[in-house]
Amino acid sequence: MEEAKIIVIGAGPAGIATAVEAGAAGVSPVMVLEKADHACDTIVSLYHEGKRVDPVFRKIKVEPIGKLSFDTETREEFLARIDKAIKENRLDIRYKNEARGVVQKDGLFHVTTSGGLEVKAPILVIAIGIFGKPVKPRYPIPKEVKDKIFYAVPKTPLTGKKILVVGGGDSAAETACFLSDANDVSLSYRRPEFFRLNEVNACNIHDLAANGKLNLMMASDIEGLEQAGEGVRVRFKDGRDMVFDMVFYCLGGTTPRAFLESVGVEFDGERPRVDQYGETNVKRIFLAGDLMVEKGSIMAAFNSGKIVMDGILSRYGDLVK
Repeated sequence: MEEAKIIVIGAGPAGIATAVEAGAAGVSPVMVLEKADHACDTIVSLYHEGKRVDPVFRKIKVEPIGKLSFDTETREEFLARIDKAIKENRLDIRYKNEARGVVQKDGLFHVTTSGGLEVKAPILVIAIGIFGKPVKPRYPIPKEVKDKIFYAVPKTPLTGKKILVVGGGDSAAETACFLSDANDVSLSYRRPEFFRLNEVNACNIHDLAANGKLNLMMASDIEGLEQAGEGVRVRFKDGRDMVFDMVFYCLGGTTPRAFLESVGVEFDGERPRVDQYGETNVKRIFLAGDLMVEKGSIMAAFNSGKIVMDGILSRYGDLVK
């Protein structure tokens, strides 16, 4: 059984920021548990090469308040920034150790992991990003076409494919733009207009559509899918049927509710209940990142690490210093 002052679950932007802020405050040891074999798995897995990482979220620039910040840069530059922060701050990240169980004993949280670790600490920070579990459509995906359905851009470049991208957010727009370079791409969105794209993505989408390089299918709602030879038949509620080689869903992610409820965290509707410092109804369990702030903002996730550490130090400084 290893011991720490703070256990952080998740090595995404919020988890990294929390550990950096803890180190800057002189709190040690801090252990970060991560299920992947690298940090920032959402960026690694869901962002294609060269994709822009932007501190502007829904047209609002989030100003940094803590040790970590960034300006608009590529996926590769952002990941290099994270690697540098990990090395310079000597963060103790235990990769391939997904938190599986949390129990409270004698005033400490005991966490067991998929990698066989057992660690205990008086403070637990859960910084699991919601995009690790993508939202799937409400209609079933037939097993015959599951190998043609994707929730992220594959690492192998695609060429000459007829592709449908489903969604109306920045991820859908960026995926459609990226794939349209070498494929016949349509973008289906159930609303008649985009209402939450950042300015750059909105311009890119409309420019491609105006030049005939992208087929915009606004106010199109999908009823279901079925196999059509080697492709996927997409049935729309307006009666249209179209066949595609591949379908990409970019519908966002879901909160890991079952895990949070298993450790006693209560919810208000769809959101976990937290106070201004991210502390839950369970004393000394804090939430950071997407679980604390509005999902999708990396800069806000960085800031949440600072906010959480401020709360820990003000309320439980005697336990961690």
